[in-house]
Amino acid sequence: MASEQAAPGNPKKDEGMMGMRVSKIPEKDLLPFETIEAATHGDSEALSKVLSHFQGYITKMSMRYYRDEYGQSYQGVDDELKRRIECRLIAQIVQKFEI
Repeated sequence: MASEQAAPGNPKKDEGMMGMRVSKIPEKDLLPFETIEAATHGDSEALSKVLSHFQGYITKMSMRYYRDEYGQSYQGVDDELKRRIECRLIAQIVQKFEI
């Protein structure tokens, strides 16, 4: 089995020339640095953009299985959990995120 370690002097396959990690996500799909920086300073429009960017992931993490009175199970969004995740994300961005 081949090791993921790179030879000395050669960067790993997911690292750039300066040893920084290179994202596999296309740059057009990433949040601009300026938006993230503004969100850390409490800019409501920037926070809204960050929430919008992560909306799909937050919704996926909020999915739960439910059973109705007939024993049928179905999957749906737990709205309370979704709001808790959104509030936690906002709090972490404003209070602890350092650039």
